[in-house]
Amino acid sequence: MNKENLHIKVSLTSNPYEIVIGGNSLEDIGDELLNIGFREGLKVLVVSNKEVSEHYGDCIIQSLIKSKYNPKLLILKAGEDQKNQSSIDLIHDAAYEARLERGSLMIALGGGVIGDITGFAAATWLRGIHVVQIPTTLLAMVDASIGGKTGINHSKGKNLIGAFHQPKLVLIDPKTLFTLPSREFKAGMAEIIKYGVISDIELFELLERQNNISDLSKIKEKLLIEIIRRSAKSKAEIVVKDEKESGVRAFLNYGHTFGHVIENLCGYGKWLHGEAVAMGMVAVGQLAVQRGLWKEIDSKRQQQLIEKAGLPTKWPGLEIERVLSSLKGDKKVKNGKVTFVMPLKIGDVKLFNNISNKEIHECLEKLR
Repeated sequence: MNKENLHIKVSLTSNPYEIVIGGNSLEDIGDELLNIGFREGLKVLVVSNKEVSEHYGDCIIQSLIKSKYNPKLLILKAGEDQKNQSSIDLIHDAAYEARLERGSLMIALGGGVIGDITGFAAATWLRGIHVVQIPTTLLAMVDASIGGKTGINHSKGKNLIGAFHQPKLVLIDPKTLFTLPSREFKAGMAEIIKYGVISDIELFELLERQNNISDLSKIKEKLLIEIIRRSAKSKAEIVVKDEKESGVRAFLNYGHTFGHVIENLCGYGKWLHGEAVAMGMVAVGQLAVQRGLWKEIDSKRQQQLIEKAGLPTKWPGLEIERVLSSLKGDKKVKNGKVTFVMPLKIGDVKLFNNISNKEIHECLEKLR
């Protein structure tokens, strides 16, 4: 175990684990597993995609072999459109071929899609086996890999099929971001800005002070690790307070309600998740301004920061009736009412489920 790595505790009562952040930490995966109690000789299925495995698959496998584990590598196709039952079947088939047992382990090596489907496959194989998350995208590092949400998309909506299944470890190596496409890095910044708006004004202001947050090559390593650390810590603290999303964890959906509509109606893959969330944050910010909940100046600050990150802010040309219909199918609908996370000020949000169709219509008209 590298003592220079940062460790963030996710202190859940029944399933505590750590988030480990550090450069070259991929080489430590075998040691980290031994450190948290996984025995030698354990069968391990590593799930990744071609793009990620070409860079990091061998490093992971060699580290596991060095620590006397028995690993197999499964390579799936990349993309949001792969977040489906067919991918789960492929993982389950590989688990059967590898003779995984209830004490065995799956490792998700990749972005949010790989993390979600591997986590769901682990949750449902033999009624639940262990999973470790090794996120290689910025979005997955600060959001998808932490908190135990796993699942796949349904043709009618995003993440409608899934389970809560906490990982045994989240291992973050920021150096994997240097092989990430620029567009994917920018998409991850949307989730970091989200944390600033919902709970961490110091993070928001830190990002505002930077000359550049859209180009990884111009962001110093110390700053990169700090924004990842602050974001991961924010996510961990919220998850500990509300593991199954019955209260404050819903704040993490800031920007996502409208964002999921964009992904669903435009087709998965046209917009990256973070890009859709960015547009969703601008939209819900406008809704909050209309309601008198949020100052216009704060809405502009949010939009300017999103634009600084190189993210889209203009609402796509979607028919409002289709938007309203899609909102009704969102998994956060309760008693027929859509729940929105609305900003009150930078660093503070609240849940509202009394938003009328008329208000949404007015909001989207202003954004067009």
